[in-house]
Amino acid sequence: MCSRINYKTGNNEFITGRGMDWNDPTAATSLWIFPRGLKRDGAIGENPIQWNAKYGSIVTSFYDAATADGMNEKGLVSNVLYLAEAEYDDVSKSNKPTLSIGAWGQYILDNYATVNDVVKAMEDAPYIIDAPTLPNGRAASVHMAISDPTGDSAILEYLEGELVIHHGKQYNVMTNSPRFEEQLAINKYWETVGGNRMLPGTINAADRFVRLNYALKSSPQYTDKDLATASVFSQMRSIGVPLGMADEDHPNISATLWRTIADNQTNRYYFDSSLRPSVFYVDLNEVDFNEGADVKQLDCDTDINYAGDASAHFEVAQPFKFMTK
Repeated sequence: MCSRINYKTGNNEFITGRGMDWNDPTAATSLWIFPRGLKRDGAIGENPIQWNAKYGSIVTSFYDAATADGMNEKGLVSNVLYLAEAEYDDVSKSNKPTLSIGAWGQYILDNYATVNDVVKAMEDAPYIIDAPTLPNGRAASVHMAISDPTGDSAILEYLEGELVIHHGKQYNVMTNSPRFEEQLAINKYWETVGGNRMLPGTINAADRFVRLNYALKSSPQYTDKDLATASVFSQMRSIGVPLGMADEDHPNISATLWRTIADNQTNRYYFDSSLRPSVFYVDLNEVDFNEGADVKQLDCDTDINYAGDASAHFEVAQPFKFMTK
């Protein structure tokens, strides 16, 4: 489930596209605007990590209990995707403060301005992940892609209790299982076949990874900003799983519920619901991220159809609480 690309424009600017595939269409989804200075904690365990947000952000919530996706005011983007192979360290054997898996993406957006900042900080992460079960009963098994306005990119995966990081601009595609290093190997084979001859066509993650790599390399690097954004939308829509589709033999395959576009060329964050006819966005240049500003929410599960700039429709709200056991 889920797909992500980092597209380079002809102006050497970058746009990150992400699709959210999930088997529970009732998973509460909202957009949230968080200002600087918010006091946060890891939400779980006897010693949750504490921090104050250095940077404001706009995020998409998942079950209104986790930050699934987002972009901060410095243009750092976090995309949290499902990974069945994820295996976190044993909390009972660590003295580090705990961080709910639901807060992992938010912690990154709150504290860092660049991909390089994140990678350096994660050499000895100041927390240990605690991953409670999701509200629908499934394991909270995820990995994360991060990108920034320079085009730098990294893939973060917890495997056998250790954080594995692939860091570099070349890591511009991510889907789900298998683990990222195996996805790279699969894609290397298909590059020898040649995408103009044949591409794997199923909806499983490995096939989507190959097709997205081919599409990203084949797409023109547009200098026109509208065409560049449209190119990313086109690529993400082409890889979507139709609503209602399921595969009994592959329970990790789910329909695409929504897509986000974090556009560092225009500093806009777009939201595209599979259940609604219109795309809308928030212009981060017009958002008040100052410390003390209001936290704001836009409920994406209503019958209201937003279009264009949706900033005026956000309402003052209390921050959602991250997942706990």
